[in-house]
Amino acid sequence: MKILRRPQEALLLFLVTLVIMFGALLFKLTTPEYSKQLFLGALILVITFFLIHFLLSWVNPAADELLLPLAAMLSTLGLLAIFRIDPDLAIRQWLWLMLSLLAFGIILVFFKNYQVLSEYKYVFMVLGIIFLLITVILGTKIGGSRAWLQIGSFRFQPAELVKLLVIFFLASYLRDTKEILMARKNYGFFALPEPRAIVPLLLMSFMSLGLLALQKDLGAAMIFFGIFLVMLYTSTGRGSFLLIGLGFFSLGTIAAYHIFGHFRLRVLIWLDPWNHVDRAYQITQSLFAIASGGMFGTGMGLGLPEAIPAAETDLIFSVLTEQLGLLGGICLIILFLLLGYRGFKAAMRADNEFGLLLATGLTTLLSLQSFVIISGVLKLLPLTGVTLPFVSYGGSSLIISYILLGLVMNVGSSAEEVSA
Repeated sequence: MKILRRPQEALLLFLVTLVIMFGALLFKLTTPEYSKQLFLGALILVITFFLIHFLLSWVNPAADELLLPLAAMLSTLGLLAIFRIDPDLAIRQWLWLMLSLLAFGIILVFFKNYQVLSEYKYVFMVLGIIFLLITVILGTKIGGSRAWLQIGSFRFQPAELVKLLVIFFLASYLRDTKEILMARKNYGFFALPEPRAIVPLLLMSFMSLGLLALQKDLGAAMIFFGIFLVMLYTSTGRGSFLLIGLGFFSLGTIAAYHIFGHFRLRVLIWLDPWNHVDRAYQITQSLFAIASGGMFGTGMGLGLPEAIPAAETDLIFSVLTEQLGLLGGICLIILFLLLGYRGFKAAMRADNEFGLLLATGLTTLLSLQSFVIISGVLKLLPLTGVTLPFVSYGGSSLIISYILLGLVMNVGSSAEEVSA
């Protein structure tokens, strides 16, 4: 039977179901006023996850069986953490999760032939620049960054969508210009790629980074540049591009430090938060929360997440680590490592160059964004206002994460289906 073609995925989703039901029971005891919503929401969420499982068994049985359960577990843990912070926010996040799973299903069914995306590379480039320009002109400033567009009570981050558009453009453009990029033209002592290949690439990259810098969304700018370098290296295999790119990144970081006071403050807080507690309140409270969790945590639903500013978005990892302890935090990191590993494995299974670059770019986005925010929370890097994929509160981030996941699964299954 077709519905039994993905047994490993079904078994892992049963584990997710246990976590969902345990969370619903736990919060019924602590917040009885939400008991009806809790169990109804939990039941619908479980049914939806299994409906997606049956959909995969029907339309895409060769897709990776680990990716959906990993994303489901992360989303579930994020939902439980948000409920502890603010039940009303958790209800909104549940609605966003339903919409995200709907988008995920649409991608699985209607973008199984993902190569159609390669036909619109310049459309994606123009749309990405337009979205960033609109954000610079009309964006709402929150947390020092002008990275939001607000229409009434609805607010979203265009940069989340632009990340996807840039990856679509790069995957198509790098596939079409690979041979030209590999070629060299001598300029005295230097041998550089042909200008006709490199100029549009640099134009797109520097315009995106420049507009993000104007928004003061430096975390997103760093992620964009990382995606660009990884995809360029994947396409050409030339380490020199990586070295040149890292050199530009170093110069850009030094320039940003001297130009943007917001960036200097973040570096100061990163280097010495304890002598600037009035300015470093967010990161110090985050570190206190992680420390108070100890090895095994305070317990799900306990702790003091309300003491952490922006706990449901930037610092959601701290909330979960306080409740689940050091071991729980390590398990969360392992979940993201597995997600990245399986994503890159899907890229390697692609049967075409566009699929390889697309899945590599999407997985790099997921992995790099997770690394940047978790490292910021742990004070390994300056804290930036990016979301933790699948976990943090936010509709635009959650929907984009599931669209990304659906495309990666489609890429990974294409080669097996062709051979079958």
